[in-house]
Formats: sequence, structure tokens, C-alpha cells
Amino acid sequence: MLAIQGSWARGGRDRTIPITTPEQRAVLDEARQLVGSGSLIPANKTYIQQRQVYDGQCKRAGLSSMHGLRHRYAQIRYETLTGWKAPKAGGPQTAQLDLAQRQSDRLARQQISRELGHERIAVTAVYLGS
Repeated sequence: MLAIQGSWARGGRDRTIPITTPEQRAVLDEARQLVGSGSLIPANKTYIQQRQVYDGQCKRAGLSSMHGLRHRYAQIRYETLTGWKAPKAGGPQTAQLDLAQRQSDRLARQQISRELGHERIAVTAVYLGS
């Protein structure tokens, strides 16, 4: 698990994000080697200032709408938790699911909502479809 303290997270809310693949673990281990017990945000910058640097680098690399990474994370996580694609990723609509699948859908949406730092399960419809 990766815990993000509220003081560093958007909206000041703590988040816990599961590390589910060896690749994720390797990237985090590499980052830890880079900064030790410090922060990826330089001491002379605020979170907002570093976010502006990040946004500028993404723009120069031809990347935009980085919020799409949250959508992709939610969709991959949904498939991992349920065994089928989210509606927005080409999976079945909620109305097409049987009772057991609807229960899995609801539990997955609750989990994903918490991981994304939301309290309401309805917010997941933006990322996953309905």
C-alpha cells in the first residue's frame, strides 16, 4: 500500500493506494532510492509550484488532460476487482449485470471511490460509466 498524507494530497485528504503489480513496486523503490527519506517535491517549492512544473513538462512532452490517468487507473482497478471491463471501457452496463455481478460492481465502486479520495460511490460513474 502507498499512503499519501492529507497535507500532500489534493483536498487535504489521506489516501491509501494499493500496490498491485511488480512494476509499481519497482517504480516506487526507484523513487525511494532517488529521494531517500525526503520528498519528490524540492524543499524550495510548494506542492502547487511543483505541480506547475509537472504540468509544464507534460505539455512539452505533448501530453494533456492528465486527469485521464485517474480514469485509466479506475478502469484498470475495476477490471481487477470485478473480472470484467468497466462500462466506459467497453464492459457491460450495470443494468446488464446479474445480482451477484451487481454486488461485485457495488463493492468495486466503493473501493475505487475511497482510493480516488472520494466519499460518494456516485462519483465513480464519471470514471467507470454506469
